[in-house]
Amino acid sequence: MSLAESGHDAKRRARLPVGDVLLSAVAAVSWAFIAMAGVAALGLHLLEADTAASLGPMTAAVVALAAGGRVTPSGDVSAFGIEGAQADTAIDIAPLGVGLVGALAISWFFLRSLRAAGVEVAPRELLARAGAVVALFVAMMGGLAWAGHDVITIDGSQLGLDKIPGGGDKLPGGIADKLPGGIGDALPDRIGDLVDAKASVGFTVETVPSLLGGAAFVVGVLVIALLASRRTPLPRALAPLGRTVRPAASALVGVLLMAVVAGLAAAVYAAIGDDHPKRIAGAALLGAPNGVWLGIPLGLFVPWDGQATGELAKLLPDPLDELLRVSSDEPVTLGRLAELDGRVWLLGVAAAVMMLLAGVLTAVRSPVTRGVLGFAGRCALRLGGVTALALPLLVWLTGVSAGASLSVLGFDAFGAGIELHGQVGMAVLLGAAWGAGAGALGAVLAYATGRVRPAPPPGGEAPGPSGPYQPSRPYRPANPDTNPYLRPYDP
Repeated sequence: MSLAESGHDAKRRARLPVGDVLLSAVAAVSWAFIAMAGVAALGLHLLEADTAASLGPMTAAVVALAAGGRVTPSGDVSAFGIEGAQADTAIDIAPLGVGLVGALAISWFFLRSLRAAGVEVAPRELLARAGAVVALFVAMMGGLAWAGHDVITIDGSQLGLDKIPGGGDKLPGGIADKLPGGIGDALPDRIGDLVDAKASVGFTVETVPSLLGGAAFVVGVLVIALLASRRTPLPRALAPLGRTVRPAASALVGVLLMAVVAGLAAAVYAAIGDDHPKRIAGAALLGAPNGVWLGIPLGLFVPWDGQATGELAKLLPDPLDELLRVSSDEPVTLGRLAELDGRVWLLGVAAAVMMLLAGVLTAVRSPVTRGVLGFAGRCALRLGGVTALALPLLVWLTGVSAGASLSVLGFDAFGAGIELHGQVGMAVLLGAAWGAGAGALGAVLAYATGRVRPAPPPGGEAPGPSGPYQPSRPYRPANPDTNPYLRPYDP
């Protein structure tokens, strides 16, 4: 590095570019929320959810859920002349498709702003840029809490029940005489009561939990982005992370994003021959990462605990819905699912191939300083540690908890629910084991094929830019047969 460049970096570290910090934070947060709102609105529209309520408040609620917020549904039903019937609903599921789009937008703008800092970034500048993004993001979450509430009202008089023949007197065709216990005599009166029934179901974004969840979401995104980026400068104290953590983190994040792309491609293929392609497209936009990232821990033999009852069980893919209906006492494992459908073993094969690819990418991006055994050990240790943290995170993100019940005077008229949560402790152990094995095998494959890169020269991690007066370090010994400048002069 020249003296002029080092002086420029010193001046930059001495003063904090406040204007650039604020502009980059505004760009990152604004584009993130624009992208999340666009994906959420399009997905809800394709699912035809906007036919029941206003699209704006629903979009705000979905974005809040995706960004770590909390949405509380509630309802009040008055039917058959009974007042005070309560519809209780609980939802704990994040639409990861919406959250992933926002995370990618924040990461891109945040990392791009740091790359202008030079070879390394000052700690206070890094904290200032990250703090500005977090503050603006939390402020936007407050706006979602203000806008994300609506009420859906169902009026029984609009259902057309009053037009049923005999609705006010007797059922036609002698149907009433065939019903037991005098039900036929009472049913027309009950239909008349249903005409006067009104149901209101609302949802509200809770302010304080959403602010805390949004702050945790954006901080996690920034930390993962810094660890997974290979070209973004770090403070001098964090420079060792560039050699140890970043190769494995960037490899694992890359294969996880590739898995989501493969899931979206599968959804497109499924929508081509389906009777309702819009619904498949909408569900893929909102929840493709949910299904893909749930399948990865399951394919790596992480056990899951869950149960499914009522109509909500139909939302689960086959054969998971059948297994949870039959038995909820034992954990859900890849082997138990394969007993119902042998094709489930392909999920394990795909997950193993994904981990091997992450091991190869880790080895390709890690410098070689010793023999193949030491190199394989270091790659195994690094990828094992990163996967031991990433796999429990996937398990936590893809957990599902949803329930709905309509209780009238203490009688449960309708009940449905889904509970599916992975075992975090096993995810840590299996993540470490799979990461270590994939890192070691990937290092051996990369070393054997010559795809590894040499370690940087001693005395500096990042040499200055090459040029005519400072040539770059050669990758191989000089060869007079291929370099004409090394051949002896023969007049």
